[in-house]
Amino acid sequence: MAGAAPETGTGTAVEPRGPRPKPFFTPRKIIIYSVLILFSFYFLFPLYVMIATSFKTMPEIRFGNIFALPQQINFDAWVRAWTSVCTGLTCEGLSPGFWNSVKITIPSTIVSIFIAAVNGYALVNWRFKGSEIFFAILIFGSFIPYQVFLYPLVMITRELRIFGTLQAVILVHTIFGMPILTLLFRNYFASLPQELFKAARVDGAGFWRIFFEIMLPMSLPIFVVALILQVTGIWNDFLFGVVFAGTQNYPMTVQLNNIVNSAQGSPEYNVNMAATVLTGLVPLIIYFVSGKLFVRGVAAGAVKG
Repeated sequence: MAGAAPETGTGTAVEPRGPRPKPFFTPRKIIIYSVLILFSFYFLFPLYVMIATSFKTMPEIRFGNIFALPQQINFDAWVRAWTSVCTGLTCEGLSPGFWNSVKITIPSTIVSIFIAAVNGYALVNWRFKGSEIFFAILIFGSFIPYQVFLYPLVMITRELRIFGTLQAVILVHTIFGMPILTLLFRNYFASLPQELFKAARVDGAGFWRIFFEIMLPMSLPIFVVALILQVTGIWNDFLFGVVFAGTQNYPMTVQLNNIVNSAQGSPEYNVNMAATVLTGLVPLIIYFVSGKLFVRGVAAGAVKG
C-alpha cells in the first residue's frame, strides 16, 4: 500500500535512525541572530550616513534629512576631498597624505612583522639564556601607554637627526609593533608540532633554513593576523604622525583632523564625510579581502597561552 512503512522479512516496520532533525528557528538561534543583526546595524548605520552624506550637495544637507538617500549622486565632494580641500596651510587635498601614509605603513609593517616572527621563532625553538626575561620585558613594554614614551622618543629621534621625517615615524611604529606581534608569533609557533623542528635539526638544517623553509610556509594565517593588526594600527594612527612626521609629511589621519577642525568658512559636511571614508578605505579593503584568514589565524593559535 502506498505510504505504508517499509517492512522487514519478519513483518516488522523499520524505524528511522539518527537524531531527530531540529527546527531552524529555535529560541536560542533567534536570540543570537537578533543580537548579531542589532550590532550590525549599530556599526553599519554610521557608515551609511557618511557615504550618503558624501554624495549630497550642501543645500540638500542643510535642508534635508540626514538619514535620507541623496536625491542625485554627486562626486564633487569626493574629488575635492582628494585633490583640493585645505588640510592646513596647503590646499592639495588628501592625496599627499595618502602617499605619506603608504610610505609609513609599508616599511613599518614589513620590518616589524619580520623581526617579531624571528623573535617568536627563536623564543620557542631556540631558547637562550635569559629568553624568558627578554620575553617578559617585551610583554611589559606592550602595556605601557604610548604617551609615556613620547618625550624620550622625541629626544632620541632628535639625536638621530630624523625628527620631523618619515623615518622617525617608521622607527617608532616598528618599535611599538614588535611586543604584541612577538607574543602572537611565539604563541603560534608554540602550537606547531615540535617534531617538525626536531626532524629538521636532525637533518642538519640551521636557524634560518628551518625558519624560511618550514616555519614560514606554515604560518600564513598568523602573518595575515599580524598584517591586519599592523596596517590598521599604523594607518589609523594620529599621535605618532602629528608628533614625529613634521608638517610636510603628515599622514592621512592628521590631514583629516585638519580638514574637519578647520576654522575657516562654514563646515562642508559632504567633503568631511568623503575625506573620512577615503581615510578608512585601505584598512577596510585589507580586512574584507583577508578576513577569513584572519579568523583562521586567531583560531589556529594566535591567542593561545
